[in-house]
Amino acid sequence: MDQRFDVSERFAEGAQFIDGRLRGGTSGRTQAVVDPATGEQIHTYALAGTGDVDAAVDAARRAFPAWSGATPGERSDTLHRFAAALAEDSADLAFAESLNCGKPLKLSEEFDVPGSVDNAAFFAGAARHLEGKAAAEYSADHTSAVRREAVGVVGSIAPWNYPLQMAAWKVLPALAAGNTIVLKPAEITPLTSLMFAQAATRAGLPDGALNIVSGAGRDAGEHLVGHPDVAMTSFTGSTAVGKRVAEVATATVKRLHLELGGKAPFVVFDDADLEAAVHGAVAGALINSGQDCTAATRAYVQRPLYDAFVAGVADLMATVRLGDPFDRSTDLGPLISHAQRDRVAGFVDRARAYATVVTGGEAPQGALANGAYYRPTLITDAPQDSEIVQSEIFGPVLVVLPFDSDDEGIALANDTPYGLAASAWSRDVYRTGRATREIKAGCVWVNDHIPIISEMPHGGAKASGYGKDMSAYSFDEYTQVKHVMYDITGTARKDWHRTVFGDRT
Repeated sequence: MDQRFDVSERFAEGAQFIDGRLRGGTSGRTQAVVDPATGEQIHTYALAGTGDVDAAVDAARRAFPAWSGATPGERSDTLHRFAAALAEDSADLAFAESLNCGKPLKLSEEFDVPGSVDNAAFFAGAARHLEGKAAAEYSADHTSAVRREAVGVVGSIAPWNYPLQMAAWKVLPALAAGNTIVLKPAEITPLTSLMFAQAATRAGLPDGALNIVSGAGRDAGEHLVGHPDVAMTSFTGSTAVGKRVAEVATATVKRLHLELGGKAPFVVFDDADLEAAVHGAVAGALINSGQDCTAATRAYVQRPLYDAFVAGVADLMATVRLGDPFDRSTDLGPLISHAQRDRVAGFVDRARAYATVVTGGEAPQGALANGAYYRPTLITDAPQDSEIVQSEIFGPVLVVLPFDSDDEGIALANDTPYGLAASAWSRDVYRTGRATREIKAGCVWVNDHIPIISEMPHGGAKASGYGKDMSAYSFDEYTQVKHVMYDITGTARKDWHRTVFGDRT
């Protein structure tokens, strides 16, 4: 391992970042940070309590007038410096992300970190383009204009699967729009969120504009969502927890943005490029060890290609190399924890009663036995209404089912509560065009699965939530639209006043 820094030494002051500095938590409880590749504890810190959340919200509230009052150009300049600071920290960020999450270093170096830097650069530019409707006379006696204004203090909660990128997705549009923010990362993966905030401060972001509270959801998270001084909540996580977040947020009538679970269909029509579909399915199913809400989890393959697709996926999965995340030849790292590995194994073990496990379906032994590893797993013969097809597994598991007609393939793709992402595979532009129109999901890829870009929105439909991350569309979540109307007549008595008193003059 390239030991870039000692985690306990780096965060010796604590795992809360409030008003521009690290500090300890005051909950009276501690949290272990574990390397999932070895099961070894790499750090312990004091969890945030409700008092820490209050302090963070207060810091954000005090920072809001100056930050929201800065010109778009001033905010843009700060975010450009922030992007540069993140780029300078790239090696340390990749190390911390792989250590904390078990991601292969090549995933952290080539996906998580550069994606986050690019997000910062994008929002640095987007900060100068917060546009409303141009001023015009929509009534004969008035000029109207539309302003976009910051919402206020945003309380965001991010998951453990992409700690750095989720920090970027939550924080950057909020800051670019002039909001201040309190972010609660998952308590088991706080490291890169703290480093993200430190880089922002080094870049000149005012103290209090970005705060991190590392605490448990049942106290720090719920207190943040329900805080009366928090104007908006943005949450990424499971649909079950999202429902609870919505319940708590409703009590204070705050704006809510939810990016929830997924069960992405991967629809392969009979004229698809078989090799491309096989490679796309394996990559799309195994990205981040399958711990991705957009991961390809349900492959529907038209019957003429079904057998060859199953054989091809099984053969390709067998070549995927599990190993030390810091070995650059490693393709697949561990899951985030032993508990998550056991959860995934439970899904697969229950499926054996009604489906076929073609390959995988077990944890490796030997040198990897102490880590939270699970082999790439392919399942067939599962009924459409079975748990393995309908539930979000969040692990390296792909289920493949056949279909006959195009109508059936699209219907099966839509037969789930979720609607976050999907893909369609065909050489026929009319087939893929129909699929992109009729599959109910926030993103539908054609002849690919997984790529995201800063300029385009990410968000779901149905039980996958609502609202968008990334892109200029995210400003719809983080701004309020205000109509300003100016009288242009200069007359004291307006014609409409007669509806209240007097007659037409």
